[in-house]
Amino acid sequence: MSSDPWGRVDETGTVYVRTADGEKVAGSWQAGSPDEALAYFERKYEGLVVEIGLLERRVRTTDLAAKDALVAIDHLRQQVNEAHAVGDLDALARRLDRLTATVDERREERKVARSRQLEEARKAKEDLVAEAEELAAGDQWRATGERLRALVDTWKGLPRLDRRTDDELWHRFSHARSAFSKRRKAHFAALDAQREETRRRKEKLISEAEALSSSTDWGPTAARYRELMREWKAAGRAQRDAEEDLWTRFRAAQDVFFAARSEVFAERDAEYRENLARKEELVLEAEKLLPIGDVKAARAALRSIGERWEAIGHVPRESRAAVEGRIQAVERAVQEAEEAEWRRTNPEARARAAGLTGQLQDAVDRLERQIATAREAGNTAKADKLERELEGRRALLEQALKGLREFGG
Repeated sequence: MSSDPWGRVDETGTVYVRTADGEKVAGSWQAGSPDEALAYFERKYEGLVVEIGLLERRVRTTDLAAKDALVAIDHLRQQVNEAHAVGDLDALARRLDRLTATVDERREERKVARSRQLEEARKAKEDLVAEAEELAAGDQWRATGERLRALVDTWKGLPRLDRRTDDELWHRFSHARSAFSKRRKAHFAALDAQREETRRRKEKLISEAEALSSSTDWGPTAARYRELMREWKAAGRAQRDAEEDLWTRFRAAQDVFFAARSEVFAERDAEYRENLARKEELVLEAEKLLPIGDVKAARAALRSIGERWEAIGHVPRESRAAVEGRIQAVERAVQEAEEAEWRRTNPEARARAAGLTGQLQDAVDRLERQIATAREAGNTAKADKLERELEGRRALLEQALKGLREFGG
């Protein structure tokens, strides 16, 4: 018979293990000595120790599911209970009890964490739904579309809730996206229709612009092109792929007209500049008539200059006022000289001037006598009044005498 602190082998080869509940049969040994039997069953015990240690480490260091951990614990507990090993089986049972408690605690902690995670996920999904519903009413089509796609990606990254809650929130979320998508499609459909109408309007503007491109009615046609440009801008934009082609055609029609007008205007401007040079020569010829001596000769010379002036034609607009102002100054000088000559040689006018002068002279003489009489009589007030009247008559007499001298009188 052989024994150690945790087991023994009797004379029949039966192996026993000692536990708190007493000895239990661990097995039998017939092939060798009792010490070999104990050593064999002790090795089986050590194997259990190693397995329990490995399970403890897995529970402590990995995310082993509680269900899987408890299955493994039950398997080891069954091996310990069956007592096919020699060693401190009670200690192994206590380790398994402690490990079971640890797994239960971990499972509760995970349950609490899971509950908290689900609550956070629920709140996050509710926030996503609220944002999606708010975005669905906006009209920032591109930015909102991108944001909704980002919200979907965020949703996919969140844990699933209970089926009912998750389905309800997803239904609201999906409905908001669908509502926005429908509004966006309707908006762009209307925009496409509007752009198609714009394209048709611009086609009509192009047709008119092309019809006008050969016009030589420069002023009215240029004005109409300006109106067409205003109508073009007011029409808005057509489809992107058509807008550039439409504009190219519209602009080309205008370019044909304005290029032709520019060519004609360039020729006209050259002619006008030449006309200006010729008229400036006539101005110099006219200004040599000043001051006017022989009125008849000056009028004849100016008439000749005028005929040549009219035959020349237009000058540049910016130079017109200056050159015409100079010739008009000579015309006024000739006209004034003619008026002065007429007054000087008109007998009727000279007679009227002489008669007026005589009347004014008589009035002056009469007032001088009246003033002398008043002063002799000591009537100073009357004399002063007559003096003021005399000053006025003398001024008129001086003017009349000046006019009479112009007649050579």
